[in-house]
Amino acid sequence: MEVVTDKLIGKPIQKSLSPWAIARRKFVKNKLAMVSLVFLVLIALISILAPIISTQDIIKVNIKTMSLSPSSEHFLGTDKSGRDVFTRLMYGGRISLVVGLSCTFLVILFGTIMGSIAGYFGGTVDSILMRFTDFVLNFPFIVFVVVLNTILFGKVNGVWVLIMVISFLTWGGVARIVRSKILAEKENEYVLASRSIGCSSSKIIIKHLLPNILSTIIVQASITFASMIVFEAALSYLNFGVPQEIPSWGNMLSSANEPDVLQYKPWIWVPPALIITITTLSINFIGEGLKDALNPKS
Repeated sequence: MEVVTDKLIGKPIQKSLSPWAIARRKFVKNKLAMVSLVFLVLIALISILAPIISTQDIIKVNIKTMSLSPSSEHFLGTDKSGRDVFTRLMYGGRISLVVGLSCTFLVILFGTIMGSIAGYFGGTVDSILMRFTDFVLNFPFIVFVVVLNTILFGKVNGVWVLIMVISFLTWGGVARIVRSKILAEKENEYVLASRSIGCSSSKIIIKHLLPNILSTIIVQASITFASMIVFEAALSYLNFGVPQEIPSWGNMLSSANEPDVLQYKPWIWVPPALIITITTLSINFIGEGLKDALNPKS
């Protein structure tokens, strides 16, 4: 409750906070979620400002500086090609975060559209869309990525191919969750009232149903974001993700495939491993904070 003063009678009255205001206050009080949010924003800013922070070349091979340990000149050392690890870590954050955000946007968008249509119309429409969703969920993910990477390598932008493939094969889970929420929500009286006054189906879905399940979509987006970053790192580690000439956290980890690097040169692979772990944990903590803040029962 928020205390305000009535201008007519000059006495304090109680003003109820909106659900979003209550959720915002609860989220701010979650220290772990707030620390994670600050860390994630910091990582994003450092990645964006990478050209200003460091002028080291991220592609050019330098034989004289190959596999140097951390020093004042190279904060996190250099990799086996003589490139500065810290600089590549910053530029790699750009690619990894862009892939994560782009995939999350497409997955949430397509999953929400499919789930909303299936849940609202039901019947034959629901059956057709859910069978297609099941087909997508059962599709061999790794095989499809490997085939596309082989066919399209060098012909189109590898980053965007990766984004489209991951997005196309991972929206099914979001569609199922949205469908279940829409099925429950459309039984409420306000939907029947909207139909009785002549509202179109699209208007009911967009203006009435989706706002009421927005909290679920937001939480699902945070979980998906963390998963997308891990997917990119795993595929790039296996050399089936982002092209090797483009720095990403997953590509930097691929150096750990060599026993010599893994055992004697930890500065090459430990920084990207740590940043992937901490970033995904931060996103998950933010998601848990949002889940708790947006929970109507609490």
